[in-house]
Amino acid sequence: MKVIIRWLGIWFFAGALIALALDGMQSLANQAVTMTPLGELWYRLDPASLNTAQAAVQRHLSPELWDPVILSVLKLPVWAIAGAVAILLILLGRPRKRYDPLSDRAKT
Repeated sequence: MKVIIRWLGIWFFAGALIALALDGMQSLANQAVTMTPLGELWYRLDPASLNTAQAAVQRHLSPELWDPVILSVLKLPVWAIAGAVAILLILLGRPRKRYDPLSDRAKT
């Protein structure tokens, strides 16, 4: 299971690098710093699911959760969110260190 989590983390890291490279190329083309927000990308890919997610959060969790919390996450750059998820998954998927009581050191 940890292998799958680590594998997903590597894919998210690759996606973060691709998103960063695309934003960099777009910044060079526009001669201004350009970062694609997560919400904009989600809207471009599937606007219906974004609207469904908003309705579900506001109806089933809390309307106040959508506006300050989730909207501020959706305004962050894609590469930052994908990179944070990648780091989290890679850390969760790393192998446990075995403890050797004789040597008093952790072994990998």
